[in-house]
Amino acid sequence: MDGILISSIGSVERSWTKWAGLHGLDPVEVLKVVHGRRSVETIAVLCPDLDAEEENQVIEKLEIDDTEGVRALPGVHALLRSLPAGRWTVVTSATEPLARVRLAAGGICVPASMVTAESVKEGKPSPAPYLAGAALLGLAPEECIVFEDAASGVQSGRAAGCTVVATTFSHTADALRAAHYLIADLTGVTAKATPANDGIALHFTPLAELNTQG
Repeated sequence: MDGILISSIGSVERSWTKWAGLHGLDPVEVLKVVHGRRSVETIAVLCPDLDAEEENQVIEKLEIDDTEGVRALPGVHALLRSLPAGRWTVVTSATEPLARVRLAAGGICVPASMVTAESVKEGKPSPAPYLAGAALLGLAPEECIVFEDAASGVQSGRAAGCTVVATTFSHTADALRAAHYLIADLTGVTAKATPANDGIALHFTPLAELNTQG
């Protein structure tokens, strides 16, 4: 979701900066580890002495209350219009309430079912989120294409056995080398059901075909 369908970087950084201030932490160091991970796991890493579940509620409220600047990213609406209903979903490290708020702020319809922070016991880079996403769609992981912008998400998709397309929205190409393909954003990415309607043909021009890990 974040960094692929919508941009919420401003909200994320403002919210985590406020949270860091509450605990006397360096916000620069905090922001280095928050992207692409469940907030409850980020908190456990940064402050293992705190109650991660309680602090997670604090950061969730900060993020839900701050939707300034949240917007759909280039190419998103066109791609979603071209996808057959029920053939895509969102796999996000955000909680469900936060995901719904941010998708709405970006003018994106919430899929009937999605994988959120509450859906799995282990977040990205574990394969669990994308394995859950594939199961939600009734597909084998190798039949799924993952779009990611964060290194942890790319690792999650690869570990699940999916094909991973990474965008350079928030991370450098070097940090995303575990992906199969690299693109700038979703502009020009199109999808069309195959003639037998048993699959989707996806068309895009990669900045690079990586596939360095098999």
